[in-house]
Amino acid sequence: MAARKPEEIDKLFVQAFSAGDLEALVALYEPDAVLVPQPDQTVTGRDAIREALKGFLTLCGEFRAEVKSVVQTGDLALVRSDWSLTGAAPGGCLIDLSGHSVEVVRRQPDGSWLFVIDNPFGGN
Repeated sequence: MAARKPEEIDKLFVQAFSAGDLEALVALYEPDAVLVPQPDQTVTGRDAIREALKGFLTLCGEFRAEVKSVVQTGDLALVRSDWSLTGAAPGGCLIDLSGHSVEVVRRQPDGSWLFVIDNPFGGN
């Protein structure tokens, strides 16, 4: 399934995360997209994004996201969302993370939208 509107990309991220589908998560990013997996750290490109997201999937948690605003001009959009991740790490430690993301998404030639920049800590 593809995002047909900018605000749908977070919904698809939540669905893929909940399903534990790493490849579906990576497919939400442009080939040269940038992800901020931790504050003050960036990774670029789908291979690096795949490695970064792989660790989040091991957290056995529930991921939620709520879009707060979308600002669009032409084929670019800025999406702001609140997110949370609760669950347990592989060693059994409980986790409770949350933040305010800032995402740049771009409309693709087929009309779908993909992440160009995904900063889950951009609004913190």
